[in-house]
Amino acid sequence: QVQLVESGGGLVQPGGSLRLSCAASGFTFSIQTMNWYRQASGKERELVARISSSGGFTNYADFVKGRFTISRDNAKNTVYLQMNSLNSEDTAVYYCNVRDYGTDFWGPGTQVTVSS
Repeated sequence: QVQLVESGGGLVQPGGSLRLSCAASGFTFSIQTMNWYRQASGKERELVARISSSGGFTNYADFVKGRFTISRDNAKNTVYLQMNSLNSEDTAVYYCNVRDYGTDFWGPGTQVTVSS
């Protein structure tokens, strides 16, 4: 079965950086687009970044452009999200997502808290 497990979240000061990882299994990782979403308390889940199967194409939400970088290692079945210049508005649970045969799969999420 499809499994996604995020890691790397935590508490960071404004202006700091974190690198999230998502370990995937149970599907053919190398042929799937992978996504990072986030959900802040009381808000809807929103797309943060997307990366194509080969890693050659990426897409970012306007609110993270220039600060976040999505990447992947198909040999390790892992997708990453490098987050720089974090601010309080980035505080949220971050989720890894894949759509496999028309079904969305999600990891349990990892909490990112930006606070001094």
